[in-house]
Amino acid sequence: MPSIATDNKNSTSTADAIPEKPVCSAIGGIRFDFNDGARVYVPESFGEVTCRFFDLDEGQMVGQIKIAPGQTAATNKKYFVRHRIEMFTGDEAIYTHDFDATGKDVLIRIAPGTIGDAIAWFPAAIEFQKKHACNLYVTMDERMAELFSGQYPDVHFISKEEANNKLFYATYRIGIVWDDKDNNCHPFDFRLAGLQEHAFNILQIPFEDTKPKLNLSAKRKIKKKYVCISAQSTAYCKTWNNPCGWVETIDFLKANGYRVLCIDRDRVYGKSNLFTYMPIGAEDFTGNLPLQERINLLKDADFFIGLPSGLSWLAWACNIPVVMIGGFSLPYSEFNTPYRVINYNACHGCWNDCQCKFDGFQYDFCPRLRGTAREFECNRLISSIKVINTIKKIIEKG
Repeated sequence: MPSIATDNKNSTSTADAIPEKPVCSAIGGIRFDFNDGARVYVPESFGEVTCRFFDLDEGQMVGQIKIAPGQTAATNKKYFVRHRIEMFTGDEAIYTHDFDATGKDVLIRIAPGTIGDAIAWFPAAIEFQKKHACNLYVTMDERMAELFSGQYPDVHFISKEEANNKLFYATYRIGIVWDDKDNNCHPFDFRLAGLQEHAFNILQIPFEDTKPKLNLSAKRKIKKKYVCISAQSTAYCKTWNNPCGWVETIDFLKANGYRVLCIDRDRVYGKSNLFTYMPIGAEDFTGNLPLQERINLLKDADFFIGLPSGLSWLAWACNIPVVMIGGFSLPYSEFNTPYRVINYNACHGCWNDCQCKFDGFQYDFCPRLRGTAREFECNRLISSIKVINTIKKIIEKG
């Protein structure tokens, strides 16, 4: 049975905090809420209270605890559970509350990080708002909030500081917690689900690929047919390491009448003596530009060629075909595309291997084959022939 803890302290930093005491009034000064689990506080002026916590959707009690005056108890499960809280003094029932967010202020904190994380996770928050008819507040990466705010007028995009100064009926966090051994932050190991499905699991929403709405209203600027590409990523294991891959692919595209625009942030990126350069033959559209400018360019491209990284997610949200080249993750990890290119004859899928833990600060991380001649073969052994044959499927469709 899931455990309940007394004096359950918020484990996050003060920059990402919840109120020390629950915010909703029950009876006799007792307070409750659903900020990082179901929480109950018993004031010093009240006697001992027995609390029972139920999962209404599972139809079972998930914990019972006696709370002494001045103590707070909270469930250890921090992902969404539709709780019932029952309170007793002795054998007498004194208060019952079933989770109901209708018309109430709910905060969803989307962990800051990559473009892909935000695009993948934000739709789950919107589906939660629809299902529970709540007043939705969201904290997330500021540049992503700017993209979404104009498309979602019913969502309150606020800063962490603003969130810390407002009281919410419930708070949920969408992110990846590597050491969640007891599955308290998400229902099961995130590596067993896709990136977007992970957020839907945390909020307990039925999952299907869901694109966020973007502003796609800009006029087309380039008349000739063109393709956008991205060759760089924050981790070397995500890049396409075949030394001839990009050159041969770009030659094929140009021979078929396409302009090839590289839209990476940097012309050169890397660490630890491993650097990725803008592919030879591509037109230089690199630069640290506003994401809306990237959207304005992507939306009119015939298709996009990239990696399991943020710009591929952005292209997908722009409703264009995406050729995704990558072997470090399994195809279910990202959005569904019929144009995924992976070599199953090489080492692959370490991202989804529960025995591997990635070091996000180590650019040259290769968890299985580091220091061997086969290092990074998951992407190096993807041939340009296979990529070009995948591109031909898009061209044939017209």
